[in-house]
Amino acid sequence: MSLDVPAHVLTAAERGELDDAQFVAVVRDSLPYAWEVVTAAAEDRAARPDARFGEHEVPPPSEGERGQLLRALASNAIRGALERHFGVVFAFQNCHRVAAFAPADVDGAAYREFISPRGQVLNQSPELRDC
Repeated sequence: MSLDVPAHVLTAAERGELDDAQFVAVVRDSLPYAWEVVTAAAEDRAARPDARFGEHEVPPPSEGERGQLLRALASNAIRGALERHFGVVFAFQNCHRVAAFAPADVDGAAYREFISPRGQVLNQSPELRDC
């Protein structure tokens, strides 16, 4: 899934003048479902500061939306820009479960458990086998 990059953004990138705000706008406009999911996870984190992390775990309505989410979180550039924009660190499981952690919590037990092989296995189910 490719990003829709406007000509002025491409020109800025060619000149070495691309900033995070321009890039994040391209991601938001190109991957609207992924934007919705990471926004929901980040907002959940902000709304519940005492929670271990914020999350979004509703399966995407279609493979197109799943593709957007995979594209956003599998790309180091996209994921990094989104993390800087929202001020969180994202973690990802099962093609749809996204967690947003405060950067200070990345060395904590909740983060390590979420990203562990054990956490991945415990979050599996037969209906998720195709993702």
